[in-house]
Amino acid sequence: MEYFTIGIISYLMGSIPFGLILTRVFLKKDIRDIGSGNIGATNALRTGNKLIGYTTLILDISKAIIPVIFVKINFPDLIFVASLCAFLGHVFPIWLKFKGGKGVATYVGILFSINILLGTIFIISWIVIFILTKYSSLSSIIGAISIPLYFLLTGQSNNVIFFIIMFVLIFFTHRENIKRLKNKEESKTKIY
Repeated sequence: MEYFTIGIISYLMGSIPFGLILTRVFLKKDIRDIGSGNIGATNALRTGNKLIGYTTLILDISKAIIPVIFVKINFPDLIFVASLCAFLGHVFPIWLKFKGGKGVATYVGILFSINILLGTIFIISWIVIFILTKYSSLSSIIGAISIPLYFLLTGQSNNVIFFIIMFVLIFFTHRENIKRLKNKEESKTKIY
């Protein structure tokens, strides 16, 4: 019963489409008609309103932090259940016919909730790749693979399967970006 309850609550929190809500309320636009059509923070930045873009980022991170920290404190054995369900809620929200974001900001929230070091590794990897390429998608993919690599390189194989699964999911959500990167058609991202 705990598995089910924690899974459902984490999924529902993860599925709140903040990018869609903010662009509708403040810009009277549907974010799905802008840029890539994605509801996440990177596409929210493409609205031209940096405040909405960064607010979406913070809220998408927070919607993972809240359930994962709660579960970490009260039901530590179920932390990966809460993490995965919050992530899946963002990527496949029930409210939007299961068409959501790519999960990167939500994953950052998960990583910082599990261990600040993991979140820091992801952010540093993301920043380095972004400075070199200006591709948010490539930065996210490299950031995601950096976590299981960290576990493998430091000989900590306990939870590496979970982080490999998360990398595969992020790779999957970026499959169109990967095609565009291969064809040199991916658009660069302006974050300031």
